[in-house]
Amino acid sequence: MSTETVQAKTVTGTVISNKMDKTISVLIERTVKHPLYGKFMRRSTKLMAHDEANECNEGDIVVIEATRPLSKNKSWRLQKVVSKAQVV
Repeated sequence: MSTETVQAKTVTGTVISNKMDKTISVLIERTVKHPLYGKFMRRSTKLMAHDEANECNEGDIVVIEATRPLSKNKSWRLQKVVSKAQVV
């Protein structure tokens, strides 16, 4: 048995909803190249992530990490808040 630790997969995204208790909805955007025309297009994915302290607000930039399934739709956990949203 090896003693290596496996690094959890992490992604960076924007919080688009924090209305649920201890859960945030994070929008992950990426660019992909069209296979025929070569144009770069934006594609997005919405993920539910666990926010134990309810510390995130809409517009925050966060890093989330993959974890075991916590509920039907939630298998990511908040790792850190990169930047807070501008309050107007």
